[in-house]
Formats: sequence, structure tokens, C-alpha cells
Amino acid sequence: MFKYTPATLQKIENILKESNYTIRYEKGTFKSGFCILQEKRVVVVNKYFDIESRINSFLEMIPELDINFSLLDEKETQMLLPFLQAKLEV
Repeated sequence: MFKYTPATLQKIENILKESNYTIRYEKGTFKSGFCILQEKRVVVVNKYFDIESRINSFLEMIPELDINFSLLDEKETQMLLPFLQAKLEV
């Protein structure tokens, strides 16, 4: 599928930023490692997570977010499709 690298993390962060989400890394005791503040379009991820956990947190939350696909290029859209389809199948 993809590799858990800093470059992959940066791609996912860029996708969220292009959809006007602010990403914050904060310490906290969130159960799943992230918190979404929908009205303010802020995503908070546990700052103590390693790269793999951060990527997994973003991928877990993406189906719940309002992603503007018209602003994404084809590669970015293809990267997200499996996670969005999984939500539709549930």
C-alpha cells in the first residue's frame, strides 16, 4: 500500500491543509490519539506518537473529515480512496 515514512506523513498533512484543516500536535490523553474540532477545522494528534501512529491516526480520521477533493491532484485522491471506500462499506 504505502510506506510509513516522514514523506508519507507530510503528504497526508498537505492533503488536510489543502482542505483548510489546521493540524496541531499536542500532548493529551485522547483514546484514539486524535481529536477533531469540526467547527474550527482543527485536527489534534498526540505529539508523542511515532510516525506510524501519526499516519494511522490521520488515515483513521480521514473518512470523518470534509476533504475538498477538487483541490487535490490525482495521486492524492488515489491515496485516500481506499480509506473512504472502507467507510462506505461499513
